[in-house]
Amino acid sequence: MPLKYALVHEWLTPKATGGSEQVVREILTHVDADLYALIDFESSNPESYLYKRQIGTTFLQHFPFARKGVQNYLPLLPFAIEQLDLREYDVILSSSHAVAKGILTTSDQLHICYCHSPMRYAWDLTFDYLRHSKLGSGVTGWATRYLLHHLRLWDVTSANRVDYFIANSQHTARRIWRCYRREATVIYPPVDIDSFPFIPEKEDFYLTVSRLVSYKQVSLIIRAFNQMQKKLVVIGTGAEMTKIREIANSNIQILGWQPDAVVKKYMAHAKGFVYAACEDFGIALVEAQACGTPVIAYGVGGAKETVRDIRDWGETGTGVLFGEQTETALIEATEIFEAYQGKFNPEYARSHANQFSRQIFSQRYLEFLHKCIEQKP
Repeated sequence: MPLKYALVHEWLTPKATGGSEQVVREILTHVDADLYALIDFESSNPESYLYKRQIGTTFLQHFPFARKGVQNYLPLLPFAIEQLDLREYDVILSSSHAVAKGILTTSDQLHICYCHSPMRYAWDLTFDYLRHSKLGSGVTGWATRYLLHHLRLWDVTSANRVDYFIANSQHTARRIWRCYRREATVIYPPVDIDSFPFIPEKEDFYLTVSRLVSYKQVSLIIRAFNQMQKKLVVIGTGAEMTKIREIANSNIQILGWQPDAVVKKYMAHAKGFVYAACEDFGIALVEAQACGTPVIAYGVGGAKETVRDIRDWGETGTGVLFGEQTETALIEATEIFEAYQGKFNPEYARSHANQFSRQIFSQRYLEFLHKCIEQKP
């Protein structure tokens, strides 16, 4: 009898189109699995590859405002994911950055979790979340801290329901060990390299593409470029849009949200792609290199694995890394970047990006899946 597969993801909405959703899409391309999520508003979206697909959901699907962000019901997420009954399946695959790995399983089932990150707001971003949230001060703040404390306890407990962890980077693997004391195999997420135009000739502007939220540090980039008076294009939207518009000088163009075709056009023509966040992987950095565009990035987390600093790699370098999230460090990195201008080889950037392709992800993921199945009694 063929094995029966289920794939569990956190949420499926038109606004959730990042690296974790690309992992889901790639897995479904190669594995015949039934799909489950806390909420689903993608199967009703005619522009989605999931249009008209049957997707199992939880009671949160019917809650008001769930479409705008199920994170509004954060205290209920662990309880909700545990209500999905997947006992009919032989193999559970989860794509998790919050609670998807917490699905209840039996001893006869195999559970493989592709972990994009341990729950960020419960671990690394706890104090950032409290500082920038309306729920972080006063009596409400203490209640929020108590909630996050219990989320961490549940998060560790639910990690024991996973048989095998896959991490999206060495950085994430170290975080999985620190939070759960579990080993993880690293398989980099899929990047659709072929869909990004390779253009060696660049124009005289820098680019950043990001959600405009505090930990992405877009405001830091803008303040640095205000001082340098260099042309910067910002693509993205989020809670900090008003703040960013207020502080940006005339040398900075803020485009807000843009469709993929526009993003790829700017990414291919930019002289440099700038990124100041600490990411677990950082898919945008690889996408820029796929266009032959060199990168200036905060050299912590996934960036250390995806960007080759030209000072260390010579002619095969693909960017410049800086060591502190400060305006001074970014300005110095930009000056170094421009000193090396003309020495970056776009073809090396494209070649380097190819190691993160969809094809390589699929090969390694399926090999790991089959190996785990063979080892299961």
